[in-house]
Amino acid sequence: MPHTHHRIDYLEFTVRDLAAAKRFYSEAFGWSFNDYAPTYAGIQADEEGMEVGGMAEGEPRPGGVLVVLYSTDLPASEAAVVAAGGTITTPPFDFPGGRRFHFHDPSGNELAVWAAS
Repeated sequence: MPHTHHRIDYLEFTVRDLAAAKRFYSEAFGWSFNDYAPTYAGIQADEEGMEVGGMAEGEPRPGGVLVVLYSTDLPASEAAVVAAGGTITTPPFDFPGGRRFHFHDPSGNELAVWAAS
């Protein structure tokens, strides 16, 4: 499925123990995972392996789930966030499959925007 510019594309949440979380969600809901790093796993939504979210090992963040938007032009999206009154909290960084940045909206909610490499 193609990604759509500025659509909510991915949900990510932090778990204290990735192996235990994968075991729980697999047993409770039948979820499958793509392991990208020892501390990160993508959540598959269906038999074709489409991902809808991910789990990162670490301390759960206030507010829980991280909403991740997709962008076809990451620098333009970053500039638009700042121009609209958002605050970049994590500048663009590389990860397997692309680049992303995190920001706070004017209410203090943390979101992220990513683009494919």
